Order: sequence, then structure tokens, then C-alpha cells
Amino acid sequence: MHVFELTRALIDIESISGNEEKVGQCVFDHLSGLAARHGGNVEKMEVEPRRFNVLAVFGEAPVVTLSTHLDTVPPFFASSEDDEFIHGRGACDVKDIIAAMICAAEQLLDAGVRGFGLLFVVGEERNSAGAYHAAKNPRGSKYLINGEPTSNRLALGSKGALRYELIASGRMAHSAYPELGESAIDKLLDALARVRGIALPVDPVLGPSTLNIGLISGGRVPNVISDHAEASLMFRLVGDPEPIRAAVRTACEGLVEAREILCIPAVQLGALEGFATTVVAYTTDIPAFGGQWGRPFLLGPGSIHVAHTSGERVPKAELLDSVTLYRTLVERLLKEQPQ
Repeated sequence: MHVFELTRALIDIESISGNEEKVGQCVFDHLSGLAARHGGNVEKMEVEPRRFNVLAVFGEAPVVTLSTHLDTVPPFFASSEDDEFIHGRGACDVKDIIAAMICAAEQLLDAGVRGFGLLFVVGEERNSAGAYHAAKNPRGSKYLINGEPTSNRLALGSKGALRYELIASGRMAHSAYPELGESAIDKLLDALARVRGIALPVDPVLGPSTLNIGLISGGRVPNVISDHAEASLMFRLVGDPEPIRAAVRTACEGLVEAREILCIPAVQLGALEGFATTVVAYTTDIPAFGGQWGRPFLLGPGSIHVAHTSGERVPKAELLDSVTLYRTLVERLLKEQPQ
């Protein structure tokens, strides 16, 4: 199946996080066909009921593993294409990458190359459940080529993420007599103002840390002093999270409860001579793998700037090039492996 055709077929299977079963079965069936023709082993690694990773190994063990995720963000919308782009949910994040990796594997197998694997995991867009599960079940891989949209450049590093929920409590009262109540919203706003004033670190490779206040909720009706309010926020990390943690505790003290929800570290990644490079601000499954699948590299077609949007698309030229790049990466890394 041509990479464009396979990309569109995968896009048209809705696989919003938690609902990866159908696309996982499609990938499993496709890889099983490859294994039947070329020899290999394909398995489902159950993560939760009706949710599984798909692992294919060609050779005794995978020295190099091509990996990306099966899930997408909502909302689903089907594929389309024009002369320049393939459109649809997952067009660049990451149904195109699944297709490119499978097509690269087909080329490698046709050329007699063995000693590599493909690992497609669930849940990256939510909590990296599939990658954490795979980290507990390694197969001896020495190199991990992770796929995310990097415009076909090897990423030198990716930022981490530190997520908080700020929870404010107050006391209800009639809004005409605010002195009788205690506004949770006022407390939350004061805490957020302090948090926004935190001086954030800058890394010479990854650039500046950033803060996004992504969600605010609270209150009951306009004429009642609010007794509850909360906000969800995320820092993009470029280094040690501890100074930001300390600053958040100080900013929130006496106003709101700060609950840490998630911490994914920033990572420095591999580069290879002859490959263009970049730096990305988003997080990936790589920290969740914990090094258990080998030294990580990060590369994929498409731009992160259109991922998660209603205009998600991938340039066809980049998608074609990525098949060659993945094949070249596998061949290069296999040669680096000591015999």
C-alpha cells in the first residue's frame, strides 16, 4: 500500500485517546502480513482491556526500534487530499508517521535488512500509558527512533512539562455584602498573578520555559460570592523542575492549594551527521520509555504548528521523504551497533 493511501486509511479510523482498538487492530493486521511474507513476530502488548500496543520484530531482537503512538486528540475528522497535502485528524500527529514507518520497514525487509522493530503505543496524547507499559517490557533495543512532527529534522531536544491544578476555597455570601463572604475567585486570581510573575529559566539549547494557564473555572452565579474556584496550568520545562516547584509553592502560599498533576522532564536527544536538526517545545513519549528501548532520536514529517488544529495536514513531499529518512536512520544505527 502506498504511503499516501495507508496514511488516509489510518486517518479514517477514529482513534481518540482511549479508543485506539480499531486502529491498533488495523496496524496489527498490516504488520502480520509483513511478517508472513518476510518472517518476523507481531504481538499485542495489552495495556488495559481493549487497549494494546503493537510490536513487530524482524530478526532475533530489535537493535533499532521505530516507534510512535496510535492515538489522536479530538475531534475526529476524516481524510482528504489535494496536490500538496493530506488533511485530517492525525494527518501529521501521527497517522502519517505510522504509515511512513511501516513503508520504511517494507523497504528494509525487501533489501534483506533485519534486526529492527516497530512499536506503536496507546495513550501518548493523554498520559503515555502505552510507553510506560513498554518501558516495563523491554526487548533489548539499543536505539529508539520516536516519531512526532519535526518537519523531518532530528530534534536536538524537547521540552518537558510540569502541570498543576490550583484550587481555591472560600465562603458564600450575598454579593451585595461581600464582607460577609470570602471569594475563592479573588484568591485564585491573586495566586495566578503571582505565578505569572515567576521568573522562568532559559536553556541555551531548548530556549525559554513557558507558562500556559489553560483552564479556569469557579463560582456559582453573578450575585453570589464564590466558594470554589480552580485553574489548570502547565509549564514547559527546559531543565530542573525544582526551582519552579518552589516558586509555585511560594506564590500560592496562603491563597490556594497547588496540586502537582504531572511532571515530564526535558530531554536532550541524539543527532547524526548529515541530518538537519531542530528543537521542539512539546513533550513526547520518550521520557516515559525511560531509556528502556535505547538511545532516543526524534524525527517525523509535518509541522507541530498545525497538529491538534482543524487545519491539520502533512505535506506529501515531506511524507515521502520521511520514508527514506526512517530507512536511512535504521541502516545507519544498525551499522553503529558493535558486532
